[in-house]
Amino acid sequence: MKKIIALLPATLLAANPVLAGPYANVETNSGFAGSDYTGSVTDVHVGYEGANWYVQGGPALLAPDDADGDIELSGKAGGSYGINSALSVYGEFSFLTGDTNGYGTKAGLKYSF
Repeated sequence: MKKIIALLPATLLAANPVLAGPYANVETNSGFAGSDYTGSVTDVHVGYEGANWYVQGGPALLAPDDADGDIELSGKAGGSYGINSALSVYGEFSFLTGDTNGYGTKAGLKYSF
């Protein structure tokens, strides 16, 4: 837990889009089915970002509800492109290893006022 707390300042600095280069990112995602907690995955990633893209990867700490945890490998790659001064498009591809590898995609538009 001390290592996670020590990485938080680096994670916050990495969130600044002006900075480019290597970064550390610790992220926890929890799942629910209705109000029933199903578990969490904590990614402990090291990454690199450019002006409008990033790639990161590392261990994923799996913590399912009422089961033993496990460690797998996960990663993400993504980017964005400014269409004009107010509108940009972004996308992300992610993966998680395991008995059955999992993959995810994300895409969207962002409009700034």
